[in-house]
Amino acid sequence: MSTVAKSHELLCYLHSIMNDQSIYYKTVLAMVVFLVVMTSCTKENTNDISGTTKVALREAGHQLLLRKLDSTSLVLPVKEIEPYIYSLSFEKQISFEPSDIVTVIDSSLNLASISKNYRVEVIQCTDGEVAYSYEMFVEQERTIIPCGGRNLPEACYIIQVEFLDILPTSSFTKRLTPFVLVFGVLLFLGFKYWQKRNMQPISEENTSSYSEIGTFKFYPEQNKLVKSATEISLSKKECELLEIFVANPNQIIKRDELTKKVWEDNGVFVGRSLDTYISKLRKILKDDDSIRISNVHGVGYKLEVD
Repeated sequence: MSTVAKSHELLCYLHSIMNDQSIYYKTVLAMVVFLVVMTSCTKENTNDISGTTKVALREAGHQLLLRKLDSTSLVLPVKEIEPYIYSLSFEKQISFEPSDIVTVIDSSLNLASISKNYRVEVIQCTDGEVAYSYEMFVEQERTIIPCGGRNLPEACYIIQVEFLDILPTSSFTKRLTPFVLVFGVLLFLGFKYWQKRNMQPISEENTSSYSEIGTFKFYPEQNKLVKSATEISLSKKECELLEIFVANPNQIIKRDELTKKVWEDNGVFVGRSLDTYISKLRKILKDDDSIRISNVHGVGYKLEVD
C-alpha cells in the first residue's frame, strides 16, 4: 500500500473517532498525520545518505593518514554496522592526536553537507575499549570534546561515527517551510491550551513533590529542575542519575552501581556514556557553588552538598 493510501486510511479512521472531540484535538491529530506523511517521504533518501557518508568518512581516513605522512597505507572499506552508525578502519596500525580526529572528521562531514550532530568513538581493536570519544552538535553548548594534547599510541583502532539524527542538512532545509508551519500552528494551539488550563484551580496532580538541591528544586516525576522562576528540562537518564545522587548526598556511588541502575534495563551501555551524562549534569548545576558532582578516581562519583 502506498504512503498516500495509508495516510488516507489513517485520516478516515481518525475522523470516525473524533466526532465528539474538541476542535483543538482534531487539529493536533491532523497536524500529527501531516508530519507522519512528511517524514515518511525521507525514507527514499536513506541509500543516498549512506553512500555520501561512506565517501566523506573515507576521505577523513585519507586525511588522517596524510597528517601522519603516510600516503601508501590503505583506508579499509567504511561499513554501516547499524543504521546511521559507521566504522572506519585502516590497513596498518596508526597513532592519533585527538584534535586531528575532531578537525578532520568535522571538515569532511561539512564538505559533504552531512549532519553535525554525531558521536565519535575511537575503539581499540584488541579489547574493544574506547580510547577516545566526543560528541559534536550544531548547538555549541551541547558539544562535548575532552581535552586533547595526549597522543594515542600506535595501535589498531576503529573509528565509529554515530549520527544522532537522520536527515542531512540539505534535505532538512528543503522541508523546512512545512515543518515551520506545522510547528507554528501547534505552538499557538499549545499556548491556548496552556492558557485555558492555568485558569483552572490547581489540582493535587499538579503539586508534585520535589527535593531541594542547593538553590534548585528537583521534580523527578516531571524530569525537571527549577531555579528561581526558570525551569530546566532533563532527559530521562539525566533525571535518573540525579535522582540517585539526591537520595545519597555526600556519599560515593560506584560507577558500576550507576550504570546498572540507569542502563541495565534500558539498552546497551557503550563507551563513555556515564561520563557524558555526568558532564551534562555538571553544566546544569554549575550556577550553584554549594553543590557539585565530584569524581572519586577509580571508584565513582559523589554529589557534594555544602
